[in-house]
Amino acid sequence: MKPISLLLLATVVSLSAMTGLAFAAEEGAATGGDSGSLKILGAGLAFGLAAFGAGIGLGYVGSAGLAVISENPALQSKVFIFVGMVESIAIYGIVMMFIILGQ
Repeated sequence: MKPISLLLLATVVSLSAMTGLAFAAEEGAATGGDSGSLKILGAGLAFGLAAFGAGIGLGYVGSAGLAVISENPALQSKVFIFVGMVESIAIYGIVMMFIILGQ
């Protein structure tokens, strides 16, 4: 668990270092030419991080769910509810991706 948290911390620090960039333009110069690539980057990050988190969560929930089903098969429907709750995180990421790209 510790290497994953260190990787996420390094990612957040590196991304926060990139947000301090400022772009200056002369008067009358066309601005906003770089906004399309930033939209794609933001959409990719929204979906990628949501899918990454959902994958980690699904690993934990799936392994615990299989253990519960092997002990008591009657609880299978409750396990599917928890799996669906974890998968909804990835769906929220897809929705945010489409919202970002639609602007």
